[in-house]
Amino acid sequence: MAAVSLRLGDLVWGKLGRYPPWPGKIVNPPKDLKKPRGKKCFFVKFFGTEDHAWIKVEQLKPYHAHKEEMIKINKGKRFQQAVDAVEEFLRRAKGKDQDLTVPESSTVKGMMAGPMAAFKWQPTASEPVKDADPHFHHFLLSQTEKPAVCYQAITKKLKICEEETGSTSIQAADSTAVNGSITPTDKKIGFLGLGLMGSGIVSNLLKMGHTVTVWNRTAEKEPNNRHLFCAFCEVEHRSRHQCDLFIQEGARLGRTPAEVVSTCDITFACVSDPKAAKDLVLGPSGVLQGIRPGKCYVDMSTVDADTVTELAQVIVSRGGRFLEAPVSGNQQLSNDGMLVILAAGDRGLYEDCSSCFQAMGKTSFFLGEVGNAAKMMLIVNMVQGSFMATIAEGLTLAQVTGQSQQTLLDILNQGQLASIFLDQKCQNILQGNFKPDFYLKYIQKDLRLAIALGDAVNHPTPMAAAANEVYKRAKALDQSDNDMSAVYRAYIH
Repeated sequence: MAAVSLRLGDLVWGKLGRYPPWPGKIVNPPKDLKKPRGKKCFFVKFFGTEDHAWIKVEQLKPYHAHKEEMIKINKGKRFQQAVDAVEEFLRRAKGKDQDLTVPESSTVKGMMAGPMAAFKWQPTASEPVKDADPHFHHFLLSQTEKPAVCYQAITKKLKICEEETGSTSIQAADSTAVNGSITPTDKKIGFLGLGLMGSGIVSNLLKMGHTVTVWNRTAEKEPNNRHLFCAFCEVEHRSRHQCDLFIQEGARLGRTPAEVVSTCDITFACVSDPKAAKDLVLGPSGVLQGIRPGKCYVDMSTVDADTVTELAQVIVSRGGRFLEAPVSGNQQLSNDGMLVILAAGDRGLYEDCSSCFQAMGKTSFFLGEVGNAAKMMLIVNMVQGSFMATIAEGLTLAQVTGQSQQTLLDILNQGQLASIFLDQKCQNILQGNFKPDFYLKYIQKDLRLAIALGDAVNHPTPMAAAANEVYKRAKALDQSDNDMSAVYRAYIH
């Protein structure tokens, strides 16, 4: 390729690590964001994502000269939307230099505009994301935090955020499940537990090209183990059917958890509660029997910190690597690949799971040592469960005082509380449809564990305690296997 000079305002294709090129524009960096030392790079704002980062000159190509080439190799929905945004920008510009600079920008100082060396973008599955260089982290200034507090780096269309607490997040700029541009890891993936959440996760792993081996307890084939594996599957009567569906989609079937772990590089598990998580690891033909040095285990269950710490210790004692990664979301978000993943433990394993997390979620956070993710997940679900109980309480109060429940919902949807969660759960109640999207019994379990977490540090949780009593009442009314919104029935009986 002939030498090309770039300058401020040019449209480009920016390449990061092993991920696909993305259209952007060279802009002024924020005044407080310094260029990485010793690197010839430009500050690029990417179309369709609101991301911006320092990109090395050898990882940039002029937009117009390489447009057809890039469109041929990238077919994702969000990619096409980004290209459409570029074309719309060009149509509007029409000779005008439309300003796309980042807020608080200043003139470019020391920006490199020299010739570019020819290069090829043909990433391999084993090529690491180049964010280990402390002087070239592809820094992305957070729009909500001070520069000294929070920086973000793009990996694919991701942001890596390192905060004062030491936590890190990888945030997808779009729904990875509909993007289609993920480069799947070449590692063999195992997955244990095909309930409401696990089924959607496995489906998206397969769609994104991962090699997956699945296992789910099958009551008909393992009657002798029923007392040990009673909580492995959230919808037990579907377990064999679910496995068969995934086998048709290309998954392999493991006979036992131990077999899955021994034949896979990274094994994920998503089960219902602390007992199920322990039984899965420590029970007959369990995970621990398959652990060998270098084998990786990722527990995505929502459990307490003591449980996950115990599991981490036994896995590591056998030479394995451990990561906790509970997920925030529901069945629909799982199916859509839009979960939020909270991870803690082995940082290297967290990075090895990058393509898997991109397939199943929109955002992942690394929170440090084992136990932190469990605590954070319980706090998140405590807030969600308490809010759901308050919604139900408000709707019933409206009803008994002669007010329209639909009008209440309309008012809430026009105010500061408006959210998809609020609207969906209210619609469930108004329609009397409590098909589970998040089991009531599990949100009550999370409230119970969150209250215990507060007790352990002598911190009061009166709101959660009150909500927990309402969910317990709903369980007594046989609402355990309905959606959490069925807590409404505790107020009307």
